[in-house]
Amino acid sequence: MLGLAAAVTLISASAVKADITLHNAITGEALDTSFAKKGGNTEAFKQFMQTGKNPYNGDKDAIEKGHTLYLTGCSGCHGHEAEGKLGPGLADDYWTYPRNATDHGLFELLFGGANGMMGPQSSNFNSDELLHIMAWIRSVYNGDPKKAKWLNQ
Repeated sequence: MLGLAAAVTLISASAVKADITLHNAITGEALDTSFAKKGGNTEAFKQFMQTGKNPYNGDKDAIEKGHTLYLTGCSGCHGHEAEGKLGPGLADDYWTYPRNATDHGLFELLFGGANGMMGPQSSNFNSDELLHIMAWIRSVYNGDPKKAKWLNQ
């Protein structure tokens, strides 16, 4: 009987998800992804919500799609090549919000917004599109690799 109980416990423990929790970059309040633009609950987003790592990083097709999305919604403030304009540059290793050095933190900021003019992007892009944009931002990174925590996740 003890063997059966141990097997049931092991099976139950392996079925438990270890999802990440998303918080607003400014207030620290939990972010509710149910308010996001529809269509973003893809397998890639589900994987991201389990690991906190963007599965599109390094994926050439995803990066190209992310660049197109970035140009439509982000380049007006951050520059066409993420060099910075009204908003900060995104390609170097200085982050206004240090958590942006992780995929988890960058997603929180894009989804929920930041101080100043950077409002929540969850109404402009769905969650999967945000992951594509993040992959493009990561692809143009020209800072110190040691500071890029997403590379070491």
